[in-house]
Amino acid sequence: MLVTLRQIMQEVGVAPTLREVLDIAVRQVRKAVQVDACAIYLTDVEHDQYVRVASDGLSPQPIGRVSVRPGEGLVGLVGERRELLVETDTKTRPGNRLATDPTEEPDGSFLGTPLIHYRKLLGVLVAWKPPGHPYASDEVTFFLSLGAQLAKAVHDAEALDAVGELLRGNPHPDAFIQGVAAASGLAIGEAVLVEAQTRLESIPDRASHDGVAEERAFMAAVAAAQEELRRAGERMSEALPDAVQALFDVQAMLLGDDSLVADAVERIRAGNWAPGAWRETIARHALVFEQMADPYLRERAADIREIGEHVLMHLQARMKAAMQSPKHCILVGDAIGLAQIAAVPARCLAGIVTMRGSPLSHTAVLARALSIPAVVSLARMPAALWDGRDMVVDGDEGRLYVQPSPVLLRTVKRRMQEARVRSQHLASLRELPAQTLDGTRVPLYANIGLPADSAAAAASGAEGIGLYRTEYSFLLGESLPVEEEQLLAYREVLTFFAPMPVTLRTLDVGGDKALSSFPVQEDNPFLGCRGIRFSLDQPELFLMQLRAMLRANAGLNNLQMLFPMIGTVGELDETLGLLARAHRELAAEGLDAARPRVGVMIEVPASVYLTGPFARRVDFFSIGTNDLTQYMLAVDRNNAQVATPYDGLHPAVLDAIRRVVETAHRHGKPVNVCGEMAGDPAGALLLLGMGADSLSMSPALLAPVKRAIRCCSRERARVLADAALAMEDGFAIHRLMNGALEEIRDCAGSVRTAGTTEVGPTGSPEPR
Repeated sequence: MLVTLRQIMQEVGVAPTLREVLDIAVRQVRKAVQVDACAIYLTDVEHDQYVRVASDGLSPQPIGRVSVRPGEGLVGLVGERRELLVETDTKTRPGNRLATDPTEEPDGSFLGTPLIHYRKLLGVLVAWKPPGHPYASDEVTFFLSLGAQLAKAVHDAEALDAVGELLRGNPHPDAFIQGVAAASGLAIGEAVLVEAQTRLESIPDRASHDGVAEERAFMAAVAAAQEELRRAGERMSEALPDAVQALFDVQAMLLGDDSLVADAVERIRAGNWAPGAWRETIARHALVFEQMADPYLRERAADIREIGEHVLMHLQARMKAAMQSPKHCILVGDAIGLAQIAAVPARCLAGIVTMRGSPLSHTAVLARALSIPAVVSLARMPAALWDGRDMVVDGDEGRLYVQPSPVLLRTVKRRMQEARVRSQHLASLRELPAQTLDGTRVPLYANIGLPADSAAAAASGAEGIGLYRTEYSFLLGESLPVEEEQLLAYREVLTFFAPMPVTLRTLDVGGDKALSSFPVQEDNPFLGCRGIRFSLDQPELFLMQLRAMLRANAGLNNLQMLFPMIGTVGELDETLGLLARAHRELAAEGLDAARPRVGVMIEVPASVYLTGPFARRVDFFSIGTNDLTQYMLAVDRNNAQVATPYDGLHPAVLDAIRRVVETAHRHGKPVNVCGEMAGDPAGALLLLGMGADSLSMSPALLAPVKRAIRCCSRERARVLADAALAMEDGFAIHRLMNGALEEIRDCAGSVRTAGTTEVGPTGSPEPR
């Protein structure tokens, strides 16, 4: 049964449409379990029913003609209960009919299982055997396993069908693909794939914007590939026997075939871009060889494909060098790294769309810092379908519109204009302090990752830098930055904000932030060599960074140094020992290097309970709520499948924050919060009420948080925090805070912004 299950899912996995996925499933289930009939009903939320969309063995009916209500008959019962149901005799069970016409459904042994994906009921898979033929235990297990795996295939196929419908020109102007909102805002632009399309068959068709330039680049790539083959053959001629040497000659001969090149040129001139024209040409010529009777000639199909990849490599290199980002570029990919974002000029980057990831991934954090709308966690589907398409990214609702209609574009442009007006209104708060109604000042700092971000941070009204992510310069480069390079970057930021404080966090890599220049292979990188563990494992790199920071602080003395992922007293002592060593070395060299204030990031549960011992060794604390939530709740923040349990307002997370603040204050040490919770007005009010001394966030989030603080008293924030800490459920805390924001919305204008509408723990609408 296990082999059969694997074979069915493999066949389903390559089906191009939902229709074929469903037909394959019912047909193969009927064979595998040897049932009389099998059917799939999909959920119709709008009409509150389950509609039969595929069947094998039942009387033929047009798709969508047979439907049942939740709780009606056995199919409806499976959907209502959301659990496996086995009945040995449906005839004796009351309410067993599934349709108005009793001849539509058979009597006998019934087996049904729900199709559930991400806690959403997509439909029901059912089967019938003749009366008196019960299901064996292995058949029930097979059916249950198939239902669980088939649910994801149905989800992905539905999404793929939706994309195809949109690209064919859906008549509904509001048709969209639903993802997860990761960075608020709206963007209109052209989709640009970030994946390196190294496989020829993955190249999409795309209209050519400059046919002459495409043809020129193609011919140059062919010439370069021919020259490379010639030189390789000459270089290896003495080392290879003649029979093997002939392989180079065959490929050079095929590449020199006028018909092959001319065919591609003709397709380019017909309007396809060069990579797409070349893919189509290679496929056509390879097929001709594959259909030949002679075995030797059939083998030449592989040579055709190999030289196709060879030319493509040269062609992509030339086109990449000459490529310019469109004026409004929307990056689209399975996953998008920091280097890929940085490669697009800031003036061109309009939006980000990824198939994987979550609102708490580092890509999403960077998008929010850059005020770039982002949607993540779309269904896994060929992103190449979107390449070069016009697109609207709605980062408020987590929606993606492909080939938007003129009506939709007008609506989006109006919303963008309204957002600009709101932004200008919030900008008026820049020079005003973040001060509560009863006079409590709350310093607000900015989180940045590059010196170039300093101007935006200052323009937001930040009172300094609460978190400078030094790893960004490591991640964006192909090699590790040496001490002098780091010194220049740190000095630039420290000088820009002097005398205001600048908190430089030491290198925090690992997890989803891997160094290409220093790869570490781990089975579970999030529980592996992360943060301070990496630095302590590479003391020569760590000392280099510590020296650069200390040197950058000379004469300015506004540096605060922050150590990430500290989990033990031993790690902290070893870290402080290396800092003291770096200080001694610089002093011996005659360099001015005053000791800065040092702090520990509270990110792992162990550090929550070690706040007291840590406080005897450091000057301040900074709580990173993103990782603290991830590790407290055992939820990967980049995994959309477990996005629902991830909740920064979870009672356990709030209690941990309260514990850290109270312990730190008993030792006279201040606490800053630099995670995403600090950048949300609701979270900021709770942190204020729990006694946080300062908050640090993306520059774009500073104004909404400042407005919320200015519209609330410290006492009111304490009451809210006490009420939240007494609650046992995250949804209840979200309801409390949504109500609080509603109450103070009229204070100097609405405090609610695009990122703070009524939401549940993951940023999705709260269930009613």
